[in-house]
Amino acid sequence: MSTPEYEHWQNLTVRRPGDVRTLQGGPVPLSWQCEKRTAHNDRLTNSRLPADFPHQVERGDAGDALACLALEESIRRDIEAVRASRVREALELGATWRQIADALDITADNARAVLRQWADAQHHVLYRRDVEDGQPQPLGLDDQGYAAVLAVCELGDDETAPGPAGAR
Repeated sequence: MSTPEYEHWQNLTVRRPGDVRTLQGGPVPLSWQCEKRTAHNDRLTNSRLPADFPHQVERGDAGDALACLALEESIRRDIEAVRASRVREALELGATWRQIADALDITADNARAVLRQWADAQHHVLYRRDVEDGQPQPLGLDDQGYAAVLAVCELGDDETAPGPAGAR
């Protein structure tokens, strides 16, 4: 792959999670972030090799350690940002709360809390703000979609959703 965006990313020095942006300031694919983190981590791992290691290796430095920290935080944030959407998708595709809880290694009630928190933000922060601002196509969950997500949160641990949760 050799797009201008990818070349920019390859040459970008990362020291803070905010550095992880494309030329236009947009999000960087997780696979690119993982690739860059792996390169820095490999150099750090090489730094632990003995000085008389028989093969030539590139050894890491503080910049590699800082890049790993910043990239790991960026990756964590990106994954966290889509967590609730994945919970919603799993429900829509027939998973139960117990299955979702097992996948997240949390309780079913905590899994419900993840989805409720997301729904609150989608409805109160995104949708209602866009409506108040007069946006022609508000983002987020409208009243009906919000109610549908909250209804799915009331399902028992082993029940499946009857249809898409909060679909428009």
